[in-house]
Amino acid sequence: MVYRGEEALGLIETVGLVPALKACDEMLKAADVELVSYENIGSTLVTIMVKGDVAAVEASVSAGARAAEAIGTLTAQNVMPRPIPSVGDIVSVHAIDV
Repeated sequence: MVYRGEEALGLIETVGLVPALKACDEMLKAADVELVSYENIGSTLVTIMVKGDVAAVEASVSAGARAAEAIGTLTAQNVMPRPIPSVGDIVSVHAIDV
């Protein structure tokens, strides 16, 4: 999904794919958000990115962070309420086609 910065952006970063997938599952179940992309950063770091309205993204990131910490290592989490559109160029590199 191409992200253009029109909505809030939520990010969860974990060590390893398993906690990232668990976080992603919980993020998408917790609130009305859409999966934008994922990124294998290197050194086993994986970032999951979702978009939606600010409250939904905040709830989603919170749920994803709890899930990741329960089974692995959470290295970062962030909610960007309305990032500038050029941030979309960065996060859409590995966009999920829906």
